[in-house]
Amino acid sequence: MYIPKHNLMADNEEILDYIRTYPFGTIITSKDNYPIATHLPFVLSEQGNEIIITSHFAKGNEHWKDIQGSDILIIFSEHDAYISPKYYDSKMEVPTWNYSAVHVYGKGRILTDESQALEVLEKMINSFDEEYKQQWDNLPSKFKNSLVKEIVAFEITVTELQGKKKISQNKKKVERDRIITSFEMSDDSHERSIGEYMKRNEK
Repeated sequence: MYIPKHNLMADNEEILDYIRTYPFGTIITSKDNYPIATHLPFVLSEQGNEIIITSHFAKGNEHWKDIQGSDILIIFSEHDAYISPKYYDSKMEVPTWNYSAVHVYGKGRILTDESQALEVLEKMINSFDEEYKQQWDNLPSKFKNSLVKEIVAFEITVTELQGKKKISQNKKKVERDRIITSFEMSDDSHERSIGEYMKRNEK
């Protein structure tokens, strides 16, 4: 993606933390020059020098057939809001949009073994709902195995990370503070979200 220098997330750990915090993304592949996308939650792990992202498709979603060996893009995006020129000192300004996003590029691999698929399910439970884990552990194996047969688990080996935060870094601090103050009191959840994100990044 296009990232001006002042919008760059230069620290890989910041990018990885973004994925852990906002794990719902869009996975995109291309077949016969036609892009296909699916929206999924993802679990990130670091294995030695490799970054691995795992998830699963419903077996009925044939997108899984394009994963093995493919070049893959996953987009994670959170925090966005319209920025009016009213926040700037100069009248010679135009509207814009603030947002943050992470793009992950990688190679896909289908996890064909049912034990691997079960492991992916349990990683997701541990990541998103630890309180459910005890209930899950007490469910009969037959039920768990029936679930596994209805999904296709996969992993992405990450080859490139890109992170962008467009949060008025090119504006004066007094103008950024004006946006943050206004958005903190807003009834719009998008404005409150980007305002909080801007405030955290002012530190």
